[in-house]
Amino acid sequence: MKVVFIEDVPGTAKIGDIKEVKPGFARNYLLPRKLAMTASPAIIKTVELRAKREERLQEARDNDARTLAGKLDGVTYTITAKAGSTGKLFGSVGTSDIAERVGGTLGQEFDRHNVALQEPIKELGDYEVGVRLTRNVIATVAVSVVGEDGTTAADIRAKAEGKAPVAEAQAEPPTLEGEAEAEVESGDGQEAAEDAGEE
Repeated sequence: MKVVFIEDVPGTAKIGDIKEVKPGFARNYLLPRKLAMTASPAIIKTVELRAKREERLQEARDNDARTLAGKLDGVTYTITAKAGSTGKLFGSVGTSDIAERVGGTLGQEFDRHNVALQEPIKELGDYEVGVRLTRNVIATVAVSVVGEDGTTAADIRAKAEGKAPVAEAQAEPPTLEGEAEAEVESGDGQEAAEDAGEE
């Protein structure tokens, strides 16, 4: 049975597509839900016009979304969570936590279903997460999950390897240059005295 699609049907067709489908699929699913209509010259013409209009609207939405994506470039969201000594979270960071931060940056409510997070974040660390602004525009944001006391995943790794935490390692160690120079000078003085004694 030949039908013309009047709505997008993911995995099957886009609006305006004309396809041959099984009669049962058309009668039981597509036609009752007004996703497609039986193909006739008049309907095909109407749907083609609608598809062109929809394409123009989608392009305008995509252009607006690209502007919003620019606002998200280089943004890192730091989310604080309660974590154990191994970096595992007590709970998780999910799509709603990220959507709330994205919405704050964009100045509008952001639907958590548009956050492309395969599964909730359950460990401290830095993550890149996709956020869908339209069906054609996806931005990527950086999410850094840290412990309530400021512990990061790098601190946990350093501790496991027996090193000082990253924050401490970055502090300048006290220099011993002055002491070393004093020792060298006193050593030179002793040698000079010994030389004088020998003479």
